[in-house]
Parts: sequence; structure tokens; C-alpha cells
Amino acid sequence: MAAAGVLAASTMMLWGCGGGNDNNPADAAIPLTVPKAACGPNDKPETGLQGQVPAALRASGFKGFSCNLQLVGQYKGEGASWQHAFFKDRAGHLCNYYDTSINTADRTQLGTVVLDVSQPTNPQPTAYLTTQSMLDPWESLKINERRQLLGAEFSRNGTGTGQLDLFDVSGDCRNPQLLSSVLTGSAANGDAGALPDGQILAGHEGNFSPDGLTWYSGDRGTPKKYTATDISNSTHPVLLGAWTLPQDFAPTTVTTHGLVISDDGNRAYVSQAGVLGANVNLLTTPEANGVLILDTSDFQKRVANPQFRLVGSLLWRDGGQMQHTILTTINGKQYVVAVEESSVGGNSPAGWQAACAAGLPVFNMARIIDISDEKKPKLASRLMLETHDPKNCDKVLPDLAGRSSFTYGSHYCSVDNRLNATTLACGYFNSGIRVFDIRDPLRPKEIAYFNPAGTTTASPGSNHGTQWVSGGPDWCNAQIRLDVATASLQTTCQDNGFLSLKFTNGVWPFPTSSTPPGMQN
Repeated sequence: MAAAGVLAASTMMLWGCGGGNDNNPADAAIPLTVPKAACGPNDKPETGLQGQVPAALRASGFKGFSCNLQLVGQYKGEGASWQHAFFKDRAGHLCNYYDTSINTADRTQLGTVVLDVSQPTNPQPTAYLTTQSMLDPWESLKINERRQLLGAEFSRNGTGTGQLDLFDVSGDCRNPQLLSSVLTGSAANGDAGALPDGQILAGHEGNFSPDGLTWYSGDRGTPKKYTATDISNSTHPVLLGAWTLPQDFAPTTVTTHGLVISDDGNRAYVSQAGVLGANVNLLTTPEANGVLILDTSDFQKRVANPQFRLVGSLLWRDGGQMQHTILTTINGKQYVVAVEESSVGGNSPAGWQAACAAGLPVFNMARIIDISDEKKPKLASRLMLETHDPKNCDKVLPDLAGRSSFTYGSHYCSVDNRLNATTLACGYFNSGIRVFDIRDPLRPKEIAYFNPAGTTTASPGSNHGTQWVSGGPDWCNAQIRLDVATASLQTTCQDNGFLSLKFTNGVWPFPTSSTPPGMQN
């Protein structure tokens, strides 16, 4: 570690100036880490670095941290998986949906869980959705507010098929009604011609267009691509077309992930998920991870032979495996929140060591990107914790002995109102649920966090799998519902299941915060 520390010090200035990224040199004035939250007298604040669960606490059984957030309701069930969605129907029922692992061992209730959270202190399951896609939607479980649809792809352990399931939640969100369950891009569905010869579909993550008429997917079939499916007839989705992700990033392999569509339907902000790896020079190998802006107007207009077109991009070397995007407006200006799930070196001890040696962030993070010029997006800020800072490598790497996957990095974030965002709430795996003030997008500040206690029995519906250790920190990784009216948030963590949390000490909401339906994801 000593040698890594010396090299880190010598390369920190290079990274602070953009790490050599000629596409978009980062502003050297951007702080390395966000300011820490100031906790109240009855909180259980972190005892180490910001975001850290020290090795000693892991060994003795982690009891959890809290700062300006208090647990008020929980439904553990059999655990949770990767995604969480939410909807309030016209009768006032507040429903939350979350997926579980496709693992069938020791299970009594498979599929996607439907919770009635009308009383946040006493969430109650009302249904389990077990159509093919709902058995393992992975990260594709999404709600469309305008058409009142719940959708998901079959993404079996991250790489499934072209299966797409749509449910109606307009009548009673506690009991979604199946509209369709079809294998898109197939002869049986009549849309195989939308795929070039030899291509196959393999669902991983998807999202609705805001008008609810098109489903877009980050598909991991052969080749890696983004697809568009017409769901204007929700009983018969039809694949419209596909766009292959550029693969000229040797020696790095890139793939697809999450995306978001503009309100007018004419732009997609998609992930290019690249990890340079532990066996290359992280300071000179070309950047392969970032955000692409695609023109989707052909699909929005339903023209014949529709095409995706690349408009702009921003790639960077201080993170990896782009996870998803949020299109949002802050103080009247448009930004994209970009969230990763891997460090530049990869989610492994070798990858963390390589990042440390290069003086680059050890773990993945969220960042805010200015898209005023969509052809040349630029970095506005990073939501980097003290655990990410390479100068702290010697303090955090011992915590992760025996771990080889998601640890201190980010995964999913949500804003309070994407048309006027003041607040960003994120799941940072072992670092728990973190909430940030983004009213100044150039200088975000942490205002609260909640890191649940480790469980002593494994949750069979979790995807924590071999990474689970009794008493160790959970994986908090799903999207988050913020609610101004009750000063609360709701989300899932994989071993603890569904969590309902209330803000304390008056830290949130802000006077200008709002949480209109359909504006958080």
C-alpha cells in the first residue's frame, strides 16, 4: 500500500484536471468529496470515514448508522433484489413494487412483491407477480405515470430474453392486471424483422418514454444494443428497431445499461458501460465509460425504418460500468445525473488496487453533467464520498477482505422532482442510503444517510448471494421515493427488504422541494 500511496500522490493532480480526458477536461476546482452531513443529537453517526463501515464493526456485527433519517416502517419478507418502483392510484392507495431473486431455494413467495404502503409504518404485501418477466426483472422494473403501466423485461440473472410484460395499475395498484406478456423480436410476435439477421435479444434494463407509448431497453444480447418497442397497444408490444453500441474501445469491452428519455421523446440519454480493468494503464488507456445522447425522434414520430442517431457523448476515466441516467432541471438549467456501478479498475480487489495505484477513485459514484450543449456535455460535479478518495486506500481496503463485488460504490439514484430538482437520494451499496442537497449542482452537499444494520440470517430473495456475511453491511441499491408531504423516503435494501424512513432534525424538505407523481425516476 505504501507504493500505491506514493503513486497516488504523484497522479492526483492529473486526475483532478480530468485524468487526461481530452473530450472534457474536468474543472480542477471541483471538490474531491462532498461535504459531510451534520447529524443530530439522537443519531448514530458513522464512526470512520464518510461512507465507511470499518472492519471491526463488520466483524462484531454491524448495528447500522443513521444521520437525520429514522426507520419508521419495514417489510423484510424474503429480501429484495435490484429495483424498486412506486405508484399512487386514484383511490389514494400508495403501492410500492420490488423484485426478488429468481433463486427458488428456501422460498415461499417468488416474483415481484406488491406492497400497500398507505400506512408507511405498516407496509403490507397484497400480491406477488409471477409472470415470466416479473420472476426476474432485474433492473427493468418501471412505472409509467401517464399511462399507469407497470413494465418489466425478463432479465434472468442479468441476461434474459426479449420478453416484455405490461400491467395495468390504474384501477387498484394493489392488484396489477396483466395486459400482455410477449417475446418481442420473435416470429411468434410478428416483429422479428426489426432485428438484423443474427442478432438476439437479452433483457437487462429498460424504461418507458414519458408518454408511455414506447419501451426502450439496454439490451445485452448479441451484439450489445439499445432497442425501441412500440407499446401504444399495450396488449401487443412490437419491436421497432435497434442500435448497436460502438465497440471500438479495445482493449476494453463496453456494454449497455440504463437510460432515460426526454419529455418530448426525441432524445435518449443512455449508458455506455465500460470498465478498463486491472491489467491496463488506467491513466493512458482511452476512456470507455460514460453517457451517450441519442436522437430518438424517428421512433417518437413512428417513421418507417426508424433509426437511432448519436448526437453527443461524454466519457471519463475515473469510474466504470455506467448504471443509469436521470434527466433533470436544476435552477432552470438541464443536467443529467449519471450513476455508475464499478470503479475504473473493476469490482474486485485487483481493480481497487489498480485504481489506488493510479491515484483514481477506488469506487463508483454519481455525478452531475451539464448538457447545455448536447454535443459537448461537461462535468459539473461528482458525488464522491471519503471512501472513494484514493488517499484513503489504506483505510478502506482492509474493510473489504474476502469481498469481490459491490462494496462502497453507487448504484441507483432518484431526484425529488426532475423538472425542478433540489435533492438527490442514492443507494451506495455498503455505504447505505445517502441524500444530497443539489440546489447548487456545482457544489452538492450531503444532508442525511441511513445504513441499516447487518442481518444475521440470509434473505433467499436477495441477490447478495456469496457476498452476504452474517452481520455485515447490506446492499442498498434501488431507486428511492422521496415524499415532501411526509418528509420521508422509501426504498429497498437487499437483505433488509422494504424500508420506510423519515427525515429528522428539519433537514428536508427544502422550501422549494416538491415531489409530484412520476417525476422522481
